Amino acid sequence: MNALTILFLIETCLYATASLTHAGFILEAHEHRQAMIAEAVIAAVLLLGLISFILNRPWSRTAALCAQTFALLGTLVGAFTIAVGVGPQTTLDYMTHVVMTLLLGLSMVWLARRRNPPAAGF
Repeated sequence: MNALTILFLIETCLYATASLTHAGFILEAHEHRQAMIAEAVIAAVLLLGLISFILNRPWSRTAALCAQTFALLGTLVGAFTIAVGVGPQTTLDYMTHVVMTLLLGLSMVWLARRRNPPAAGF
């Protein structure tokens, strides 16, 4: 597994964990239904992007970039809702959105700069 694949996997796990947190499975008093649904959808899209990246087909890089772009846009919508006072207002939510944005930005730049990524498979 190469470093970009590992970063993609970390992003996917981060969104799944955030969704489980907002579902109340990981931390109590952080439940938020809309955030749970949004993060679960983003985690699923990132998982599909990761799978496409691992398949290493001609369209894989584009699919992976689309998945990460979707995740970044969703994260920015979530950050905006936090900023205007809708949804969870905890330090954990602020920090999670910052980490999500930074990881997605890093991996998107890294992926976009590589013309033909090597086989990402296991």
